[in-house]
Amino acid sequence: SIKMDLLHSNGVLIIQHLQKDYRAYQDFLNFMSHVGDPRNIFSIYFPLWFQLNQVVGTKMIWVAVIGDWFNLIFKWILFGHRPYWWVQETMIYPNQSSPCLEQFPITCETGPGSPSGHAMGSSCVWYVMVTAALSYTVRWKDKSAVTLHRLTWSFLWSIFWIIQISVCISRVFIATHFPHQVVLGVFAGILVAEAFEHTPAIQTASLRMYIKTNLFLFIFALGFYLSLKLLDIDLLWSVPKAKKWCANPDWINIDTTPFAGLVRNLGALFGLGLGINSEMFITSCKGKNSCKISFRILCIAASLVTLQLYNFVKIPTHTEYLFYILSFCKSAAMPLTVVALVPYCVHSLMRTTEKKLN
Repeated sequence: SIKMDLLHSNGVLIIQHLQKDYRAYQDFLNFMSHVGDPRNIFSIYFPLWFQLNQVVGTKMIWVAVIGDWFNLIFKWILFGHRPYWWVQETMIYPNQSSPCLEQFPITCETGPGSPSGHAMGSSCVWYVMVTAALSYTVRWKDKSAVTLHRLTWSFLWSIFWIIQISVCISRVFIATHFPHQVVLGVFAGILVAEAFEHTPAIQTASLRMYIKTNLFLFIFALGFYLSLKLLDIDLLWSVPKAKKWCANPDWINIDTTPFAGLVRNLGALFGLGLGINSEMFITSCKGKNSCKISFRILCIAASLVTLQLYNFVKIPTHTEYLFYILSFCKSAAMPLTVVALVPYCVHSLMRTTEKKLN
């Protein structure tokens, strides 16, 4: 515990340094924190990649969901504190002179802090995107192409690390994570993404497989929670701390609680399975229009616009169980829209237009 207190106190010094010397970059760092938000995977990265390459898009959802599930389990095991409440409760500072850490509207996460979910989600999904992009260049054989591949490799991995470092700094800057928590998140995300590089079975998974996976993830997480609760260990211990020490009660959001993330991810995985195994997907994305650039561009544009409209759908938070049910449905609707509904509508529109022209 003494070593952990020392790690935390050194982390607080780094946070104070960042908040003092990087004040001019506050807007950029807040933006990078939003870039690392796991929810962007479903609303931005996935619709782009799925229409360009269905294999990569499918892998992206699996990596995001399984990665976030592991993140939840790790958070429950490691019991990591967050800086904005730790400085208020630790006894290592003499005479009650605890450091003053500035808080922001996105600071008050309610779950445990280790490992960082933003850093883990960002690293795993960007790892998938970079390796997918490089897979196109690795096939080049002639000498000039090999040189170009090496340059592309260096450029893309440089971008990868710049983004991960920026996300990590942003999460430390807003006092929602200690430095060691974001570092752990980055490397945990890479490990999860690398594991799915060798798991081709997800590309041919049936709807039954998706449902079984969802049930396993939910039952394991709930069983783990209830088992420790019987041992008088409350895995939601971080929620009261967040509510107590958050500078503004309005910054506390039920959407950041551990079970909210679990339900959101299970909904996304179910929606993907439902979409990929639907007749609409087979008719549109496996039909003759699927190879046309115009079809893919229209699907990307329509998907991005439609998913942004989902942001205007506000789920009521006054009843926790109702919130979880509606959150599951909303999360399932997003990949279902990208995979099946939008492509089917675009396919039907293009077929109608072709008939009129003929």
